[in-house]
Amino acid sequence: MTERRLSESGFPIEPVYGPADAERPGEYPFTRGVYPTMYTMRPWTMRQYAGFGTAAESNARYRQLLAHGTMGLSVAFDLPTQMGYDSDEPIAHGEVGKVGVAIDSIEDMRVLFDGIPLDKVSTSMTINAPGSVLLLLYQLVAEEQGVAGDALSGTIQNDILKEYIARGTYIFPPKPSLRLVADTFAYCRAEIPKWNTISISGYHMAEAGATPVQEIAFTLANGIEYVRTAIAAGLAVDDFAPRLSFFFVARTTLLEEVAKFRAARRIWARVMREQFGAKDPKSWMLRFHTQTAGVQLTAQQPEVNLVRVAIQGLAAVFGGTQSLHTNSYDEAIALPTEKAARLALRTQQVLAYETDLTATVDPFAGSYAIEALTDEVEREATELIDRVFGYGSAVEAIEAGFQKREIETSAYRTALQVDSGERVVVGVNRFALDVEEPYEPLRVDPAIEQAQRARLAMLRAGRDAAAVSGALRELEKAASGATENVLYPMREALRARATVGEVCHTLRNVWGTHRPRETF
Repeated sequence: MTERRLSESGFPIEPVYGPADAERPGEYPFTRGVYPTMYTMRPWTMRQYAGFGTAAESNARYRQLLAHGTMGLSVAFDLPTQMGYDSDEPIAHGEVGKVGVAIDSIEDMRVLFDGIPLDKVSTSMTINAPGSVLLLLYQLVAEEQGVAGDALSGTIQNDILKEYIARGTYIFPPKPSLRLVADTFAYCRAEIPKWNTISISGYHMAEAGATPVQEIAFTLANGIEYVRTAIAAGLAVDDFAPRLSFFFVARTTLLEEVAKFRAARRIWARVMREQFGAKDPKSWMLRFHTQTAGVQLTAQQPEVNLVRVAIQGLAAVFGGTQSLHTNSYDEAIALPTEKAARLALRTQQVLAYETDLTATVDPFAGSYAIEALTDEVEREATELIDRVFGYGSAVEAIEAGFQKREIETSAYRTALQVDSGERVVVGVNRFALDVEEPYEPLRVDPAIEQAQRARLAMLRAGRDAAAVSGALRELEKAASGATENVLYPMREALRARATVGEVCHTLRNVWGTHRPRETF
């Protein structure tokens, strides 16, 4: 039973408000939240997305964040890692360690989590095309710590469809990419059962310009496609659906954002129960992580971003998120400084511990505005999902360029509104300063690339080359077939100290690479 908290004036705040016959939190279709008590028993998981330079530098930042009260880690990888290239490949030049941490092998992963007990920390990894590769490296490092797979908890993004729509860090064509996703579902069910095998993401589509309706419609359509793929691969829906998770943005338009989150839960619950016949209530629950809207942050007057992030964080909490990352105020300029990252975390801690947000579940329920907006977002998003599947599948809609065109049209409309002043951006098109105050950003040392090259040379010189070649041949054989789960030979190749690039090139040789076609 949830204990009632007292208000500042001394009267009790009820855990849940509403008439006796109203929908309750934790009950289908979960409009009011996926759990009956939500934050009244414990707050959301506070994650801070971080990673830059070398594994050692990122490890130091993770330790700082944990010391300051972060509840879970969220790993950012550099572009070469996201694209399945090693740091010493020509295509990686100039990008090593720039937008995230460079991970080339098990040795880098070992350094990244040095001194961090992986059975005590939940880790989210923003990695897609090579998501399974980084997950296996994480599992191998956990094994070295003496931590079994069934003790690991966390999430890999592993959402390749949104890469074709809005982000672009894909490697393989859609069909083998979806096979890799399904293989990851099956592998984790057997080997890492508490792991969230996918974080189906609307965040990056929103950052590319999608409206709230487009964000949830295209995200849930992709979710439906993943469920179809897993079922077609022979998995029972209730065997994998409880481990699906989602990833959304939180904008400054607080009311619509709250309605968006409520509508998304309702749509997903109905899809899973009515369309796919899921029986387990956990399969109906849309659990999600939220990140505040980086695209709304400005390089002008960056301290104003502190206000924006606080409002965005409020929207996520009022909407019932399961975990939250709050952006640092200086992210529109460069990688966050330590102080800025700490302030971002403190923003969440103020929301959780200094306000009464956690005293009651779904405080906006019954609001005329929120209930009407929830219904409207649900209606429009459902119609847009139907338009996606009018093409036959989410993949066929992607190949036709439908989602990309819709998002680009929305982004262009927003840009025109900002340029004309119709949409106000404080400090940019109104309330600007004549002279901006100086700011010294965090910079990544370019010598990192040479250091990573040297580490790779030492790795290759010190490993059993024949064992690596043999393990990669087994991976190639599995990928060439249609039924073997490729994660098992992939794990053995990584254990033999094959690099991320070598594993991905082996799969490229079998599956090819995706070449997008022009959509206009």
